[in-house]
Amino acid sequence: MTATSPLLAETIPTPAALSIRLETPDDDAWIEALHEVSFGPGRFARAAYRVRERIAVDDSLSTIAEIDGERAASVRMTPISVGGLNGYMLGPLMTDPQFRKQGAGRALVKHVCDLALARPGIAFVLLVGDFAYYGPLGFERTVPSAIRFPAPVDPARILVMAADASLAETLTGDVAPWV
Repeated sequence: MTATSPLLAETIPTPAALSIRLETPDDDAWIEALHEVSFGPGRFARAAYRVRERIAVDDSLSTIAEIDGERAASVRMTPISVGGLNGYMLGPLMTDPQFRKQGAGRALVKHVCDLALARPGIAFVLLVGDFAYYGPLGFERTVPSAIRFPAPVDPARILVMAADASLAETLTGDVAPWV
């Protein structure tokens, strides 16, 4: 099975047994354990974590990928505003170590970005991450120091996906709740 999207720069190979579903309260302990494995105790100091402390994630976009019925990856989306434009912050995206490199994380990114950007009034999906991973999925680097987080962040790791490709060059302001 492959997944394609008009916003993604590549076709994403996905396992035939991959399915995506909404996160439920039964997933909470598994997600917390995966956070610990993926990011360690330093996760609480990260800028993206600080945003999620102030702004609740959107449960309608918090999803789990399963492979052969087993939880493989998780992603959450937080509604944010930057410079008066509403969008979402993607993350954290985490894949269980036993399922890495099988396409579950990329499939989740495609799925939630497609859903988010199809919503009226949503201009972008923003994240703090590695360009080598997210660039091929359609994310672009933003102008360094144009987007301000509530904690220090490497400006080279702030990436955006938008239907308007020029937004990567013009998006500026503080990460805040929706306007």
